[in-house]
Amino acid sequence: MAVTTLVITSRRPLAQGKTFGQVGAYEQLDGVVYFAVDPTHAANRLITDLQRAPRDASGRVHAMADCRLLRPVEPQRGNHRLLFDILNRGKALALRNLNSAPDVAPHAPLDPGNGFLMQHGYTIAWCGWQHDVPDTPGLLRLHAPAAVSPDGPISGKIVVTFQPNAPGTTQFLADNLHRPYPTQALDDPEAVLTEQEHEDAPERVIPRAQWAFARAENGQVVPDAAHVHLATGFQPGKVYQVIYTATGAPVVGYGLLATRDLATFLKHGSAAQGNPCAGDLEHAYSFGVSQSGRFLRHFLYLGLNQDEQDRLVFDGVIPHVGGGKHGEFNHRFAQPSSQASRSPNSMFPFSDVAQTDPETGRTAGLLTRLMAHGSVPKVLHTYTSSEYWAGHGALVHIDITGQRDLDIPDPVRVYHFGGTQHTLPTFPLQDSDARQGYRGEQPFNWVDYRPLLRAALVNLDTWVTQGQAAPPSCHPRLDAGTAVPPEDLARTFLALPGVHFPEPLRRLTRLDFGPEDGIATQAPPRLGAPYPVLVPAVDEDGNEVCGIRMPTQIVPLATYTGWNLRHADTGGAGQILASGGGSGGTLLGATIPFPTTPEVRAATHDPRRAIAERYPSRAAYLAQVTQAAEALVQTRYLLADDVGEIVSQAAQQYDFLCGAP
Repeated sequence: MAVTTLVITSRRPLAQGKTFGQVGAYEQLDGVVYFAVDPTHAANRLITDLQRAPRDASGRVHAMADCRLLRPVEPQRGNHRLLFDILNRGKALALRNLNSAPDVAPHAPLDPGNGFLMQHGYTIAWCGWQHDVPDTPGLLRLHAPAAVSPDGPISGKIVVTFQPNAPGTTQFLADNLHRPYPTQALDDPEAVLTEQEHEDAPERVIPRAQWAFARAENGQVVPDAAHVHLATGFQPGKVYQVIYTATGAPVVGYGLLATRDLATFLKHGSAAQGNPCAGDLEHAYSFGVSQSGRFLRHFLYLGLNQDEQDRLVFDGVIPHVGGGKHGEFNHRFAQPSSQASRSPNSMFPFSDVAQTDPETGRTAGLLTRLMAHGSVPKVLHTYTSSEYWAGHGALVHIDITGQRDLDIPDPVRVYHFGGTQHTLPTFPLQDSDARQGYRGEQPFNWVDYRPLLRAALVNLDTWVTQGQAAPPSCHPRLDAGTAVPPEDLARTFLALPGVHFPEPLRRLTRLDFGPEDGIATQAPPRLGAPYPVLVPAVDEDGNEVCGIRMPTQIVPLATYTGWNLRHADTGGAGQILASGGGSGGTLLGATIPFPTTPEVRAATHDPRRAIAERYPSRAAYLAQVTQAAEALVQTRYLLADDVGEIVSQAAQQYDFLCGAP
């Protein structure tokens, strides 16, 4: 087995021994897991540079990773299911997204939130898969081997992209303070710095003499291989690329194997082998959000749901808000946290079924390899409206010519959560994030779609264990007229007071990094033809008419979008707002409240009916929300247990806009 040792370094009660219904108390186990894999094994052959890593006497390549488990203190009272939560930049997200837990610092004690996963009896696992996670307490990291050539460490070109939200003269050469790839030479004359008005605008090369690999410190410019310094300053809203040579290539794709092998070890390993879950787990599911949702898509694409013993790894997966994208998860000099659009994040294929790109002649599908081996899990793709406005959401279920709806494979569902944003909701309304420094033209989207995720997991489990198929896919469609070009919606949004329409619109472009998968011989890539962009259709209020819509979107108090614009104060006015400081970052949505009364509507020239014109009273509004929630319960897109909380949130939002009773 690829896991050689699992060392538990800490064991403690979860939430000070709190009990969760019939399952009882939980415990938290922290430790380190050690791996050794055969680089010549067919199950590992697609991992870039694995065969170039040092091997032990038996020919295996070693790595180690931080890991964490939450499990019932009395496992026999659990449900005997493993939920493997794919870390996002070293952070666990399942508790926030499925348990509605608060956002806490990585080093803080885990907060079980509403206890949903514990009430259901899940064992939850996390494993470090990302090599460049910083040494921040609480973050889980992979310690990957480095690839080498006969001449020593490997060198190659790298492109670092960033879009600042505030003025400054110094930029770190990594996203989110992750571990950077330092430049090979401070005075490299071939290094290039470019500037663009936006990611698809023409590039201007900044003369080499005007910038340096350096940082500002105490009023001085200090040479530094991990920073770039521009004396005239980086302008907020503009997109910059640093192209340079780095040396030292970790085997980034080992993180995919670590995920596969710890999951299969927990499922099949014995107590004698050090498995704390030995003999308990009958089924395994995986869940990933944003970066980790894209990680799961790439995991499936590489056919890794089959371990070295040809066993199924995950019975079901939920890649959440990954859209149609992949990531830099199996590439030489990969930057897994990069959100740049002109990167391996945005590579074909996008759909589960195989397609042939008429521009390149390439044929591929996300699940093609797994279908060939009979190891396709149940897959529930869950998306918000942001992924569509980012230019890639529709590519999952509409062909790459934009001309027809694709057939969804039997074991797959595609769920679009209508009128929602990529990140979790914000309430009360706010238009800025002090931590990351971004600000929107409109307040952020407050629609909380987490109840839909909880229902999705219950449906996935029922599908796997009882054979009851999950509810039908629900997403924009060409044949229903609910998937439309974004330009068609401009008039509707421009009619709203104080609202502008995105310029430019987001889209993905064909990228050519060279002939070898995983190794960019062309950096930056050669650009090809753009892919089509389609977004959900909207009604006269600007609210989406398709997808699975939360009751508060069906019975709205505002226009809810999956896109927002950069505020003029942060530069790049008119561009779609993305978090993370990257030009291709995750999109923020908007809440644009309806006028409260006909008088306010007339004064602001708002074409939308006022709240008072829609709902005669607070009670009438909440009655409609309750009715919409109960209808979603009947179709199994919502759990009955969540209806009360949804109505309570609706009451808070009504009171926020209209005044508490």
